[in-house]
Amino acid sequence: MKNKIKIFRKLVRCASIALLSFSMAGCGADFLDTTPTNNISGSSIWTKATLAEQAVIGVYNVFLDQYCPNSGILDSHRIPWDAYSSVMDTDKNWIKRMPNCTGAATPSSGLFSDIYKRFYTFIYRANDVIDNIGQVPDMSTGEKQRAIAECKFLRAFAYMRLNILYKGVPLYMNAITSPENGNKARSSEADVWAAVLQDLTDCVNEPNLPGKYNSGDSNYGRVTKGAAYALRGQVYMWQKNWEAAVDDFNSVADCGFGLYTKAGATSYKQLLKIANEQCEEMIFSVQCIKQYGYSNTRNITYGNRCTAGSMWNNYLPNPHFVESFETATGEKFNWDNYLPGYSAMKEKERVVFFLRDGLSAAEKERMAAYGADMNKYLDSGNEARIKKAYESRDPRLQMAVITPYAQYNGASSGIAHTYTLRWPYRGSDSAEPFDIRTDTNDKFYYLWRKFVPEGLEQTERDTYGLDIPLIRYAEVLLLKAEALNEWGSTHESEAIRCVNEVRRRAGHVELNNATYPATKVNGQSDLRERIRNEYYWEIGGEDSMYFHELRWGTWKDKKFDNNRNGLMQMWGETTYTWYWLGDQCWSWPIPAKEMEMNSNLEQNEGWILSLIHISEPTRRTPISY
Repeated sequence: MKNKIKIFRKLVRCASIALLSFSMAGCGADFLDTTPTNNISGSSIWTKATLAEQAVIGVYNVFLDQYCPNSGILDSHRIPWDAYSSVMDTDKNWIKRMPNCTGAATPSSGLFSDIYKRFYTFIYRANDVIDNIGQVPDMSTGEKQRAIAECKFLRAFAYMRLNILYKGVPLYMNAITSPENGNKARSSEADVWAAVLQDLTDCVNEPNLPGKYNSGDSNYGRVTKGAAYALRGQVYMWQKNWEAAVDDFNSVADCGFGLYTKAGATSYKQLLKIANEQCEEMIFSVQCIKQYGYSNTRNITYGNRCTAGSMWNNYLPNPHFVESFETATGEKFNWDNYLPGYSAMKEKERVVFFLRDGLSAAEKERMAAYGADMNKYLDSGNEARIKKAYESRDPRLQMAVITPYAQYNGASSGIAHTYTLRWPYRGSDSAEPFDIRTDTNDKFYYLWRKFVPEGLEQTERDTYGLDIPLIRYAEVLLLKAEALNEWGSTHESEAIRCVNEVRRRAGHVELNNATYPATKVNGQSDLRERIRNEYYWEIGGEDSMYFHELRWGTWKDKKFDNNRNGLMQMWGETTYTWYWLGDQCWSWPIPAKEMEMNSNLEQNEGWILSLIHISEPTRRTPISY
């Protein structure tokens, strides 16, 4: 979009200018390192509106470090949040970047300090604007108040994430002007939540902050009241204040947001296309452009080698996530209904069902040696048999994931082709049989369609301009449904209506459909499970599920249980397994470096032992391969 590029080209020019008002050299807090990178002094920023505006844009700029890096996209602090959830796993080469899942975590792990520093960068930059923008002489009062509200939202966003992960952190609500002011003790979780709620309440009460920006608006991508209501509602969900959460989610709709439905039956898929990145469903997104360092990198890490530009498929949908998708009639998926006896077979024996038609004698011999029960192989019809297990399912499955023998529109050498996910791999990128090529052709994993461009939609690896949604309206509807259900039985019908709105957009059978008994809701507990499942099917892979699993207290069971643990091939054979270090993992440790520099900080329970006894075998069992 032309207007989006206009805004963020400003950011490109001025990112190094913004927020230089105080150099904290020697300060005992690493996250406050703001050493100037040019010659504009901090005091000069607040003398002109044009410079002050760049300071505001500089706060938003922190999102680019996570989502649009210009180098080092393998760094631990750029792992998608949903890779920590049960939705997907990383390829084998990337697992060391996830110490909180491998059993190798200590307070010294880079992941914890990188995330801590990033969110405090948001906070420090936001505080600088909030405290100083009022003195800008050639900026209107309305412009100043809008900028302050935007920065309060971004500060609230950062503190919300910090509070979820670290369970109480130091509260800095003003710009730090001396080293002595940068060594606060941790505030309680309750106090941090209170500060977040106050910031977001200030946002929704600010008359100069609009409810919504329409597509093409020169300010599109900036904070709105709708975003503030959505985020405040999520805070209320953490506090189990269901009524307040429902009120806020209703207010999001009042601001003009709603589900995208203009593409009919394919609306769910088309939602995540560049043409629709500013549709009415997108409440708050990271603004990306076709420029290296400011583009969406998920085409690389989610895409496969047949995606134009030859991508990497670093993040792979977990088979349990795929198997969770309902049938078209709302029933739970069961392999045995398609392949009788499947569940009783050994994992390697099941490989036979996933093999391509017309195997050569040598391939059959190799598969038998691998452990496949070749007595069940069909020379003709083997592919059709397994495809039936993925047909007549919730339509979102096929729109989000590439399943066995499904087609994908990719490209090679500037030419579009239709590829098929087959195994064992035989094909080439530019000739028959056009098998989908991956980084792991000796193994058979599910692949993503979400965030992955098709055909010649995107031809360059490092300049994918699709915005990355952080909050979209379908999730707000599910949050509202959850809050209504938890609020009490008198709100059940309204909760079901919200869920059905999401299912209907996807083309899936609605709950309480009289024709299909499996859709009947049986009380609060049953509806709770259905709503939680709906989150997975609707927003899996979009960086929300890890935080929901933490909020529900299901993360340990979902990510580490032996029956669903680790990267798996489609039939359940594990490539590696994750390791649960201990219950201290429900909270992240305060980074060791911050503890060393600030004696007022106290460590989270359990992590002190991890730091002291890092050689203890029972606490350092490595991930298994």
